[in-house]
Amino acid sequence: DVQLVESGGGSVQAGGSLRLSCAVSGATYRNYCMGWFRQAPGKEREGVAYIKSDRSTSYADSVKGRFTISKDSAKNTLYLRMNSLKPEDTAMYYCAAGGSWYCADFSYWGQGTQVTVS
Repeated sequence: DVQLVESGGGSVQAGGSLRLSCAVSGATYRNYCMGWFRQAPGKEREGVAYIKSDRSTSYADSVKGRFTISKDSAKNTLYLRMNSLKPEDTAMYYCAAGGSWYCADFSYWGQGTQVTVS
């Protein structure tokens, strides 16, 4: 079975930084894209950052220039570096794997890690 386990969330003051990690175990099928999503209370889940198998990346406008997605294939780990955090970044953050080339239809999801910015 494929498992994704996030870590690195926490509470931080505005302007601070966090790095989220997502450890992936098991063989993923059709893993053209991996990504980070977030969901704040009362809001829909939104895609934050994506990284394709060719290592190209894309970001939501709200995080461009502040967040960086990366992966370490040797460690099967996905990262999200978050700088200049704002209160509106407060949300549960989820990693996802097994996405299509268009970064849709993700097959595997983590359980989430909470990020709170005050």
